[in-house]
Amino acid sequence: MTPARPRGLYAITPDDTDTPRLLRRVEVVLAAGTTWLQYRNKRADDALRESQARALQPLCARYAVPLIINDDWPLAMRIGADGAHLGEDDGAIATARAALGDDALLGASCYDSVERARAARDAGAGYVAFGAFFPSPTKPLARVASPALLAEAAALGVPRVAIGGITPDNARLLADAGADLLAVISGVFDAPDPAAAVHAYRAAFLPPDPEASR
Repeated sequence: MTPARPRGLYAITPDDTDTPRLLRRVEVVLAAGTTWLQYRNKRADDALRESQARALQPLCARYAVPLIINDDWPLAMRIGADGAHLGEDDGAIATARAALGDDALLGASCYDSVERARAARDAGAGYVAFGAFFPSPTKPLARVASPALLAEAAALGVPRVAIGGITPDNARLLADAGADLLAVISGVFDAPDPAAAVHAYRAAFLPPDPEASR
């Protein structure tokens, strides 16, 4: 259902209705070393969302980055995306797993609850996402999660994703706590240099540089 222990940046697309511009922005992030990409666009209608998702497919394939569709497993199935990510109001995990098959990447938003994560895993989720860990410009009213959740969820045996207000400055805290992937929107796509931001997030999973502390 998931590759063995993915590590790194899980980039989530911004709400950009200009498809050529979105593709240009995404390519920079893919080329810099994104591990997974999630297509999410809350400003697009259904037709535009499908068009953009289809346009992202060959781009992701070029960089060997899985494309995951936010909130909409039927769209993921229609276009043959690598998987889908579901929040609490986006349908049953078991239904999505049955439709998408065993090889699809299927994730569940679990907010601040290991119990929800356990139920999602048991229903077929291949990874679980917790957060927000920090104040998030995308979801300012999101439930707050503690980094301790990441360690507690290790026993579930599936990759753990951290989301919500993650910056290069606080990313290592979450990686050290047990996050396998850091899910980021504005921290990458609104950065002055998105490629440099990708590298900074990836660095959170590397051993600290002893020279940096001198």
